[in-house]
Amino acid sequence: MLSFVPTFKRKNTFSGQYYRSLTILFLLLSAWILWFIQFTQPIELIKEYGKFVFLGVTGAIFANSTGAGGGVIFIPVFSSLNFTETQSVSTSFMIQCFGMTAGAISWSRYYQLHHMDKTWYGFIPSILLCACFSVLGLWSSELWQLTSPSSLHTSFSLFSIALGIAIIFSSQRRNLQSNSLKSIDYFCLAVIGYFGGIVTAWLSVGVGELIVIYLMLRGICAKMAVAVGVVVSAITVWSASPIHVFSYNSHALYELVLFAGPGAIIGGLLARKLALFLSVKTLKLFFASWIILTGSVMLAN
Repeated sequence: MLSFVPTFKRKNTFSGQYYRSLTILFLLLSAWILWFIQFTQPIELIKEYGKFVFLGVTGAIFANSTGAGGGVIFIPVFSSLNFTETQSVSTSFMIQCFGMTAGAISWSRYYQLHHMDKTWYGFIPSILLCACFSVLGLWSSELWQLTSPSSLHTSFSLFSIALGIAIIFSSQRRNLQSNSLKSIDYFCLAVIGYFGGIVTAWLSVGVGELIVIYLMLRGICAKMAVAVGVVVSAITVWSASPIHVFSYNSHALYELVLFAGPGAIIGGLLARKLALFLSVKTLKLFFASWIILTGSVMLAN
């Protein structure tokens, strides 16, 4: 009898999680169908934009398993499709609202299971601090009309190369593992968050990567570093939703987002499992090499 009660509770908990997941899936699918039927010529729409489901999946997997925003994947693709700079940024922001949110929820659930682990003690404070300053930086850029020092194409190329080199450097260094952040670290994270928010306003990518790199250089748990970068990125892209998602003046290509968005949700949910299955160092090196190559190709064009 003593063993029956825990077993019953486990079955009951599993059933509750199953039906909750099924309900969420049903609601998301219903919302997508309602959105889909707003467009005319649905068959032509699927033929032309259905393939972007895979773009959403790929971008979200890389974004949420490494902490690097999905813009690293999306911007080069949109550039090759001859999107304008505003179209590229707005569409990238909107897709990331799907993918980064799914990744943030997935990583937050992982944190709930490991919140007693001392390597995760700085998770909540780091997110709150970085997110506040990132949102402040993004809206400072928008309200003060701060512009990128060069074209999006050039800025993104240079930023990608620099980011890739920094990731390789951080992966190769053998730091002493640190379980806590000092006051100077929180100050640095606030500064990184603010300027990362400005860069994100220009390129739709930036703050998550900079945070992850700093935390890894400080010797903080790599899993926690990636998780913080993902959650802060999710909050940052949603803070720009009045501009890129819900505004009548948005330049986002909604037909593309209709398919890439759900793909990004799938990728965002799969990313954490991939990051935990592979070593973070291997994943970082692969990703860093890829974005350096992408940036170099874009810069040469």
